Amino acid sequence: MALALYDTLRRERVTFEPLEPGCARMYTCGPTVHDFAHIGNLRTFLFEDLLRRVLEARGYDVTQVMNLTDVDDKIIQKARASGETIAEFTSRYTQAFFEDLTTLRVERAEHYPTATGHIDAMVDLVKRLEAAGHTYRTDDGSIWFRIASFPGYGKLSRIDLSGMRDGARVESDEYDKEDPKDFALWKAAKPGEEAWDSGFGRGRPGWHIECSAMSMAYLGETFDIHTGGVDNIFPHHENEIAQSEAATGRPFARIWLHAEHLIVDGQKMAKSLGNFFTLRDLLERGYRPRAIRYLLLSVHYRQQLNFTFAGLDQAAASIERLSDFVRRVEELPPGAAPVEELAARSHRAREAFEEALDDDLNTSRALAAVFEWVRDANRAIDEGRASAADRPALEAVLEAFDAVYDVLTPDAEELRLDEGIQALIDEREAARRERDWNRADALRGRLEELGIVVEDTPAGPRWKRSPGA
Repeated sequence: MALALYDTLRRERVTFEPLEPGCARMYTCGPTVHDFAHIGNLRTFLFEDLLRRVLEARGYDVTQVMNLTDVDDKIIQKARASGETIAEFTSRYTQAFFEDLTTLRVERAEHYPTATGHIDAMVDLVKRLEAAGHTYRTDDGSIWFRIASFPGYGKLSRIDLSGMRDGARVESDEYDKEDPKDFALWKAAKPGEEAWDSGFGRGRPGWHIECSAMSMAYLGETFDIHTGGVDNIFPHHENEIAQSEAATGRPFARIWLHAEHLIVDGQKMAKSLGNFFTLRDLLERGYRPRAIRYLLLSVHYRQQLNFTFAGLDQAAASIERLSDFVRRVEELPPGAAPVEELAARSHRAREAFEEALDDDLNTSRALAAVFEWVRDANRAIDEGRASAADRPALEAVLEAFDAVYDVLTPDAEELRLDEGIQALIDEREAARRERDWNRADALRGRLEELGIVVEDTPAGPRWKRSPGA
């Protein structure tokens, strides 16, 4: 089965056929670095990580570009309030963003261009649009894109332009533009603001021109996949298409993918409701990065994900079930030959897993295929029908699964024990050797209170952290 993806522009699943055989070029809208990313942002970044890993698993050489918006109205206002330059203010949130990606095991893109590092490319693109007659200037020196000059405007969002009015994003000093639907390509400098030189006066780029200029700088005028959240469809991605195709006369992105919103307990996430969480908030509550990653990948990207702490606890339990199975596979007893039935079942499981992901990244169906296989394989182990000879077939499924989900390897902190806990484990083992079962049971209980589960195996005691620890 070929990889099929749901294209927002065509409103249908399409077979992925890259411009260059064997290569996949994708642009993913990155963060505006004025605050810590919240878990709704992180869901989109993890969906894009899943897409990247599936492409790699199918043998594609991936070139991914993710922009970092490090200048916009909010950044200017917040930097000024903090008494810092834009670069000083955004640097700490840029660092925090990359720390979040590392914590959640997101594979790094090949390029992370910043808006301030690509001003010249944006100026050049505005000049192309100006030369082609798609722009006009207002009295303050700002340059606007005239959407009436681009007949295809609205084809991505299918918005009804007749009812379109100025939105909350339009500032009061911008009402001198010709049409309220037009958008800024270049904003003239205001007193006290950082600005850049251009052939049409000092100022700064509009938000939308950033992504068009940076994507084309690294991926060409037409590339394979453009992604983002559903909130990017309009106006951001609609405007990207208009300015890019108006400048080049060529299709911009061939496939558009958009991730749905994350909601919290059935409500939109908002600081005013007290349900606004960053990754750091969840880590401070004791949740592990693996569980957060698993939860945010567990629901199909085009469905809303209802975040609850009960769901996060269930994600931790699911990872524990998988980890227990991995340990059972590692400890299979010697055997003369593999069991054909188990090998065939493993082969079918891997096929079902990969077919689900090829069906527009259907993660929930892919997970179901893996857990049904784990159930069947556990039954074979319980019945003594599996041995070390079956390990290659079983591990092949686990490797295919973890190449995409990356949740089986424990985080570093999960593998560390402080000296006090290690001393309790050693003391309990000494009590068992002395057949002091009451003392051993008391120490087991103490360890469980500390979030440590001890399992006695023929090779000695084995410990793990309980899912909520």
